[in-house]
Amino acid sequence: MIRIGVPSKGRLMQDTFDWFGARGVMMRRSGADREYAGAVEGVDGVALVLLSAGEIPRELAAGRIHLGVTGSDLVCEDLGTGAAEVVELQRLGFGQADLIIAVPSVWIDVETVDDLDAAAAGFRRAHGHRLRIATKYHRLVRDFLQAQGVADYQLVDSQGATEGTVKNGTAEAIADITSSGETLRANHLRILSDGLIHSSEAVLWGSCVAEWTAADRVAYAVLAARLAVSGVPF
Repeated sequence: MIRIGVPSKGRLMQDTFDWFGARGVMMRRSGADREYAGAVEGVDGVALVLLSAGEIPRELAAGRIHLGVTGSDLVCEDLGTGAAEVVELQRLGFGQADLIIAVPSVWIDVETVDDLDAAAAGFRRAHGHRLRIATKYHRLVRDFLQAQGVADYQLVDSQGATEGTVKNGTAEAIADITSSGETLRANHLRILSDGLIHSSEAVLWGSCVAEWTAADRVAYAVLAARLAVSGVPF
């Protein structure tokens, strides 16, 4: 049985259900609202597993699910860009958001990543500690800044309202996901002109380490044809 992981709640779950449903594969929750159970209709040999979006990359990499829908930002953060355990099968056209670096709007001389690098060096000389960037995307931010030659900073973990960390005095800049930018502006933050780290989107992923039986491969061929997906994870 092919196990496909789908976000268990919110807009991402409904958009996923709609995307599959438009292609003749109907997904629905089953049981009570608080039960993470679901069903798939329209293709045999496929079971629905409802998970949080953040769990799906780990479950794919462990081979406990065969397919999964989640944002590319979460997969790249958890597994790394170009991870061998998973393969991108189809971009789904929803869930778009950008991972960016933003600084206080009053930093009028900081427009680019190079400007941030200079500001970070000056900040350390003036304050005796490194400029703090609040984020929950440590791998992606660290790799991006390293590629840009920025070294005089420290990442501080933020699992809550990252945009509020500058106002609260726990960070000097942030790296976070944004779609419209309204929350950034409300918190007097501005995106660096070249501060785009990753453009995320909901993606159908395949696990390259899951056990794909002969029956699973047959079921996948039927499912892939229905979804117009050309790639294979095995």
